[in-house]
Amino acid sequence: MHIGFIGLGNVGGKLAGSILRNGYDLTVLDLDPGLMDQFVASGANRGQSPRQLTQVCDIVITCLPSPAACSTVVEGHDGILEGMGPGKIWAEMSTTDSNETRRLAELVIARGGEAIECPVSGGCHRAATGNISIFAGCTRGTFEKALPLLTVLGRRVLHTGEIGSASVLKVVTNYLATANLVSLAEALVTCKAAGMDLNTSYEAIRISSGNSFVHETESQVILNGSRDISFTMDLVAKDIGLFQSIAEAHDVPLELSPLLNKLFADAIGRYGPRELSPNIIRRLEEATGLLVRAPGFPPEMSDDEPEEAGYEVVPKRDDDIVSGIREATGR
Repeated sequence: MHIGFIGLGNVGGKLAGSILRNGYDLTVLDLDPGLMDQFVASGANRGQSPRQLTQVCDIVITCLPSPAACSTVVEGHDGILEGMGPGKIWAEMSTTDSNETRRLAELVIARGGEAIECPVSGGCHRAATGNISIFAGCTRGTFEKALPLLTVLGRRVLHTGEIGSASVLKVVTNYLATANLVSLAEALVTCKAAGMDLNTSYEAIRISSGNSFVHETESQVILNGSRDISFTMDLVAKDIGLFQSIAEAHDVPLELSPLLNKLFADAIGRYGPRELSPNIIRRLEEATGLLVRAPGFPPEMSDDEPEEAGYEVVPKRDDDIVSGIREATGR
């Protein structure tokens, strides 16, 4: 199977690395020729255009920073659609707008191809080791065709339903992570202001009901001072903005989400769109005159779990519960 990968940024480069590391024939494409050079030096092929890459590959993956960028790559001049046809799959791994993903998927299917949206969740450090989680929205038939590759790219793979469903759930999870990040920033600054030892504070949160994935990753780089989680404020603003739009489209009167959007808009105005997202804490550091740092924490996260074969995560259903009761009782 020949895989094409378009978009070799923070996440995309690590996902493409998993493909190459596992022995697939890989062709890459990015606006930055230096990123392509690194992959070509490791054995990948250099793509010439989205059209050419699609023509020579069985599955074409896009991992791009915005819905607009993806639309250009798919339907622009020399785009994916011009090389699409029967037997080919377009896999969208960006965090993007569900309506735009559906629209582009329909264009791909009209050309005889298949489409799957498969955004990832779990941090860049897990993307690098193939231990990240993947949400997959598509028909069941397309999912089963793509599953062998998806289990190389990630450890836990969840079929979320039709095209569009994975984008919605990805935005939901990114919104939750953002809410957690902001609350952790408040907690750590408050601990500092109250005279708590921050190393002890970190452990208190980690072993308690206040613990979370975000605490075990982003709190560490906050306390180190690097704030480097390979994610920037403009990307957070995009994701939580998409979440707000979904809620508004379904008449959900949110209260916390508008505040988060306001906080990040203010932070972007102060520090710029490419500021690292954990530096949302700078707003409180500056307001209090406190510096939230502690020794012994890493400047960036690495995945210390060994790479494992991926598998499909199957949601629980009522039938599963009934079957479990019958098996346990013999009735």
